[in-house]
Amino acid sequence: MKVETHRPITDWLPITRKEMEKRGWEECDVVIISGDAYVDHPAFGAAVIGRIVENEGLRVAIVAQPNWKDDLRDFKKFGAPKMFFGVTGGCMDPMVNHYTANKRKRSTDAYTPGGEAGFRPDYATTVYTRILKQLYPDVPVVIGGIEASLRRVTHYDYWQNGLKPTILEESGADLLVYGMGEQPLREMLRLLAKGVPFSSLTTIPQTAILRPFQEEIPKIKLWKDVSLSSHEECLQNKRSFAANFKIVEVESNKLKARRILQRVGPKMLLVNPPYPTMTEHEMDASFDLPYTRLPHPKYAERGVIPAFEMIKFSVNMHRGCFGGCSFCTISAHQGKFIASRSEESILKEVEKVTQMPDFKGYISDLGGPSANMYKLKGKDEEICKKCQTPSCIHPVICDNLDTSHRAMIDLYKKVNEIPAVKKAFVGSGIRYDLLTPSYNKKGDDTLDEYMEQVLRHHVSGRLKVAPEHTSDEVLKIMRKPSFKHFHAFKKKFDQIDKKFGLNQSLVPYFISSHPGSRAEDMANLAVETKDMGFHLEQVQGFTPTPMTVATIIYYTGLHPYTLQPVYTAKTKDERDNQHRFFFWYKPENKDWIRKTLAKAGREDLADALLQPKGPVKKEAPKGSNFVDRKKAKGKKANRKSGSRTVGKR
Repeated sequence: MKVETHRPITDWLPITRKEMEKRGWEECDVVIISGDAYVDHPAFGAAVIGRIVENEGLRVAIVAQPNWKDDLRDFKKFGAPKMFFGVTGGCMDPMVNHYTANKRKRSTDAYTPGGEAGFRPDYATTVYTRILKQLYPDVPVVIGGIEASLRRVTHYDYWQNGLKPTILEESGADLLVYGMGEQPLREMLRLLAKGVPFSSLTTIPQTAILRPFQEEIPKIKLWKDVSLSSHEECLQNKRSFAANFKIVEVESNKLKARRILQRVGPKMLLVNPPYPTMTEHEMDASFDLPYTRLPHPKYAERGVIPAFEMIKFSVNMHRGCFGGCSFCTISAHQGKFIASRSEESILKEVEKVTQMPDFKGYISDLGGPSANMYKLKGKDEEICKKCQTPSCIHPVICDNLDTSHRAMIDLYKKVNEIPAVKKAFVGSGIRYDLLTPSYNKKGDDTLDEYMEQVLRHHVSGRLKVAPEHTSDEVLKIMRKPSFKHFHAFKKKFDQIDKKFGLNQSLVPYFISSHPGSRAEDMANLAVETKDMGFHLEQVQGFTPTPMTVATIIYYTGLHPYTLQPVYTAKTKDERDNQHRFFFWYKPENKDWIRKTLAKAGREDLADALLQPKGPVKKEAPKGSNFVDRKKAKGKKANRKSGSRTVGKR
């Protein structure tokens, strides 16, 4: 790993006692415990939190990937902080980090030097917090990050296949910060610096606490409350758990949310409403902190940190996503409303990237959760304040959403004008539906201009988009547009590609085993994408993670908004069989596909998949178990109990 050896160690936040003493400190105000290696970069949460504490004039140190299995010396090296310990499992949920969709243990960890696995525990936030409470029972512990954020209320845990209470109960932490934590953290630090006792931090927005049930709930004049079914009720009744989720998702995506209350045994969970979406000034203040943008030098001999290598020459332009996809946790953590940086801040960071010692002229990504949502927002904020829908673009694009891509086009052009930049790629996924007139019916002329700008100047031969499925019924559950709009987008892509002689590829992403998807849907997906000329590569199996619609359906069998049954593939055989249809072109799958489809009376689909130029025939023969989902819409006979799943072993 290349690092700048001429930089003083004090340019990084201290991760050893010796580094702390070099700063002339005897103790810290805050000590951060992180499941990731310390990379001093705005894409790494521990660095952001640490730099904010520093920016508030306080002393902070980071314990990165502590050993939780020895004598616990890593947890003791800085002693007890004056204010609190901050704990995060890391940038990626530790369980997703550790296990595949089929619960197989992964052999690597992208947030560890050398990509080496085994440097953080399962359920890292809970493990770290329990250790701290054992060692320092009187020191407050604040938990945050993606793991804590998505487990703030009763949630389904895929890896233990059951419900868990709020992570506050399991971990013993004193306070939870959910979402992107800059605003609540600054408020917390300022109150504590004034001498306010930690136990009084009960009404900070975007935090959650557990209190004895009999204690009076703090009254805030402008806050309204909404109660969830208790944790115990959820354990007994899946319907109650599903109904809870709708409340949580709606409140998480409102500009003026209610405080959420949930009883957990003898305690009451209080989830305070979130802060307003961060302003441009607040976003800049976070991204403009004095990051070195490099891993700590101590990792130099251990190998590269893969997650850092992926983003070292990238620039994040915004946060949030208004897509509201049923399988995605972005809006639950970052929010539905887009928080964008200023053009000036972004360009300043691009300049910093160009000065890195091994920069070769290529910005790897100008993006965000969805690349083309920068500065997109409601035309009239008063309408947004009344909105309760989880998506601004499903089932249709909101009339109040300004989808002009002018700000992105102008910014891309300015980045291209920087002399040291040979090319700036847009590596993040692009929402193709925003660019497709058949779906975005009120889009302006910037949409075509944006697409031409991206394809001509910001793509490395491959443009990534995510239609996710071909079945309209499944796509409706996913909160994604009909696949017919992807056909329209591909046509537009091909026209631009031909017009400018680009010879580029369109790379679609798909998911198998998503709730609502049956094996016949996957067979039809394989036929339709083959007919379009795709050999699928960017595919994944659905993984249930906390706080998504799809996960609620997976566990309860009910859609949380309608409480109506939805089929889901759950056994390993069912999930594996759905996934195999992606790879119809592999020799080892061909016999299985032909036999499976023959059993279902769908030799026509087998021919379409396995013959080089076989016709794509979508109507099922009489009596077949396989059907064209569009033609079967509304036919109850085709929805009985899931027993018709193809290839069920």
